[in-house]
Amino acid sequence: MKYKSPYFIVEVSSNHSQDFDRCIKFIELSKKINASAVKFQLFDINKLFAPEILNVSKMHRDRSSWELPKEFIPDLYKRSKELSIDFGCTPFYLEAVDFLYDYVDFYKVASFELLWDDLLIEIAKTKKRVIISTGMADEMEVLHAVKVLKENGSKDISILHCNSSYPTPIDDSNLSAIKTLSMLTGLKSGWSDHTRSKAVLYRAIHKWNAAVIEAHLDIDGMGEEYQDHCWLPDDLAEVISRCIELDDQDIDGDGIIKYTKSESSERMWRRDPEDGLRPFIETRSIFARDHKDDLS
Repeated sequence: MKYKSPYFIVEVSSNHSQDFDRCIKFIELSKKINASAVKFQLFDINKLFAPEILNVSKMHRDRSSWELPKEFIPDLYKRSKELSIDFGCTPFYLEAVDFLYDYVDFYKVASFELLWDDLLIEIAKTKKRVIISTGMADEMEVLHAVKVLKENGSKDISILHCNSSYPTPIDDSNLSAIKTLSMLTGLKSGWSDHTRSKAVLYRAIHKWNAAVIEAHLDIDGMGEEYQDHCWLPDDLAEVISRCIELDDQDIDGDGIIKYTKSESSERMWRRDPEDGLRPFIETRSIFARDHKDDLS
């Protein structure tokens, strides 16, 4: 079977700093490092957190500075299309689903929103591709979310194993759940990363066949969320490039123990079991005959 690299999604999250030019840089950089898609988030803290939280927590109120200005969306989508990179967004309130419809190649459902049926229904009714994260969820919650999406029109669903701790301790990754999710739902599965570990990504891809990888990116380490779970461009670019270089290569083969065409000429240069010298005895006379003029 020929290898196919995962669908790599760059998650901008709140690292845009509400700066349009910086948002454009994220799109252009995502294309440069060969990501498949770039994804933003659209939220309004007054529709995200309950009043009981906002009334007493300055930390939560201050997250208004993380909001992406919705008027950016059309031009961000336009730039992504110019560069032939997919554009996705996570809607965090119901009206955002309709607003985003003309501008997204896929919707993303965040782990914290997985239980909100109303949001799942609105997304499913668009019949666009949807990718869901499953951090903190149990099996029944995952199956319920998938059921709601399918019953309301979703046909193209991918499901991501995720740990919602920022950063995720490597030994909490539980990467084998990628396979469990695929077997449980029959959907393409993958990994939403918060470890910032190359080893974890390679393991998710090459051991557990993650079909989709989502990773938070920052341009320069100055973003709101950089700290401990966001990748910098060169590091993520290395992972993507090492996967892409294997595309369409039959690197796994058929598993039969045999010599290959590329090494067939070397077989006769193995040690001869009779005298323990290289190459095989019959090869020596042929080699000597063909190279007798080398001594002149």
